[in-house]
Amino acid sequence: MLARRKARELALQILFQADVGNLPIDEAVEVTLSDVTDLAPEVCDYAVKLAKGVWQERERLDAHIQAAAAHWSLNRMAAVDRNLLRIALYEMLRVPEVPYRVAINEAVELAKEYGTTQSRRFVNGVLGALVRRLGLEKSEPEKPR
Repeated sequence: MLARRKARELALQILFQADVGNLPIDEAVEVTLSDVTDLAPEVCDYAVKLAKGVWQERERLDAHIQAAAAHWSLNRMAAVDRNLLRIALYEMLRVPEVPYRVAINEAVELAKEYGTTQSRRFVNGVLGALVRRLGLEKSEPEKPR
């Protein structure tokens, strides 16, 4: 679990570089990974998979996010929040072994750490709206209590 969190954190850094720094995704990967010396290869591999997948599908992801984030344009969103939403939505749609609740929880935790004081609630709210809008709660079996 900790390895996946580290990978998401690294993917966020890569996406931030590409998004805010206006770098090609491969260059953002290279720049970000050049500073990494203490992470296991599988952490870096998952981070790169996430970052490249998100970047490749960002128009589709952004369309979903925009539809769920009433009164917020993507440009108005904080870059950290925007990229956390992209990562979580990508995992919910493209990484079947990650339950949507885990993707949301991880995004909220990273929002607490890297976002503003409002990021946690914003990210949680938009991702909750996306789950309902896309019917993701129906695709995941309920766990017995």
